[in-house]
Amino acid sequence: MLLATLAQAQTPPAATVSAAPAADLNSVTTLAWLDGCWAGSVNQRDFREQWSPLRGGVLLGVGSTVFQNKLQSYEFLRIEVRGEGVYYVAAESGQSEVAFKLTSITTDDKDTIFTFTNPGNEFPQRIVYRRATEGWLYATIDGKLRGEDRQVIYPMRRIGCESGEKILR
Repeated sequence: MLLATLAQAQTPPAATVSAAPAADLNSVTTLAWLDGCWAGSVNQRDFREQWSPLRGGVLLGVGSTVFQNKLQSYEFLRIEVRGEGVYYVAAESGQSEVAFKLTSITTDDKDTIFTFTNPGNEFPQRIVYRRATEGWLYATIDGKLRGEDRQVIYPMRRIGCESGEKILR
């Protein structure tokens, strides 16, 4: 999920709140399903995330966005446990790291929604990973950008890391 600004894609339905046990908020294993590659395209921008398997209690990832066959942005990602809980840490295109705490895990029918927040960051203040059915992942970033509310949704499909073929699971 790149922090670069894209036009908003179709919004998935809102979640009905069904909170997960508090123990899930302190375990990276609840996000081990991210392992592998995810790709999507909106407004002529192709974006991709690749997550390595959970190892040593940490998920490592890298994301990139390409526009007109040129790299527009990239970021290094990790999901790790810290003393206060699980954190999503992103360092975009040579910028300093920004950490977002996992604050909720909710369910909506068959989907699971993982919400990470950092109210002190201007944009984004919130990162949401929605694990949807049939191999879909919706990564949403939102917050204030130049004083105005902004939301960007990255619809992605699970793909084979080498082949780029869609994988349904």
